[in-house]
Amino acid sequence: MFQTIQSATEMQRHADDLRRKGKRIALVPTMGFLHEGHLSLMRVGRQLADELVVSIFVNPTQFGPGEDFETYPRDLDTDLDLCRREKVNIAFTPSRSEMYPENYQTSVRLDELPNHLCGLSRPVFFTGVATVVTKLFNMVKPHIAVFGEKDYQQLLVIRRMVKDLNLDVEIVGSPLVREADGLAMSSRNNYLTAQQRPAALSLYHSICKARQLVDSGIRESGRILSEAVKIIGAHAENDIDYLAICDTETLDHVDVIERPVLMALAVRVGSVRLIDNSVLEPNRQDG
Repeated sequence: MFQTIQSATEMQRHADDLRRKGKRIALVPTMGFLHEGHLSLMRVGRQLADELVVSIFVNPTQFGPGEDFETYPRDLDTDLDLCRREKVNIAFTPSRSEMYPENYQTSVRLDELPNHLCGLSRPVFFTGVATVVTKLFNMVKPHIAVFGEKDYQQLLVIRRMVKDLNLDVEIVGSPLVREADGLAMSSRNNYLTAQQRPAALSLYHSICKARQLVDSGIRESGRILSEAVKIIGAHAENDIDYLAICDTETLDHVDVIERPVLMALAVRVGSVRLIDNSVLEPNRQDG
């Protein structure tokens, strides 16, 4: 049976009851405006647990000044319909005051992983993410939490936080989901105009080119990134935040590709900030 819960205390009581009954709980944390990428996470959670909880909360602490918190797309009624369709047991939909009551003053901060990629231009982002996810873990008490690999740095941050704080939650990464034309699925894709679509697709095209170069034997990161800059820079509305080839665990820069590495990119298409990534494998075998 599907139900919605808004209260943190009620969510904790319900989670305690499920655990007493021996039920395994999976959590999919989201900010709503759900799309196929989110639904794929729900399907993973459904397979791994008895009870599936989806949280829907646009977290203000991960938005910096001038970012799109106020205009971030929201459609709770449609989100709840999709949750029902995916056989979610509980939609946890706390209010801002429920998550951050008056005089709230605690945060969770990591020292190193946020100092790469998105963390450089969004300095408050990962503290906001780590804090809200810790709170959700304490409210929902999941055995498993499912996160998308599209937000690769976020996934690493959550895994590191869970390890460092000895949290009793298994973190499961689920593959990035793309639209039919290759664009990585994102709630922010809704902001794109039809005229901006080709510019947005340049992120995916640059990844495809990088794979081709690595498959052809190119190992120098600089050469690959230069080609990506050409592809993305061919569209006047694009403004590159970062392009990086880095270690898949530390996110440190890699000069020569001798093992699988992460290619990660963030680009503003007009006012819309998009991210994408792919693991490049130097000895990949097709078929």
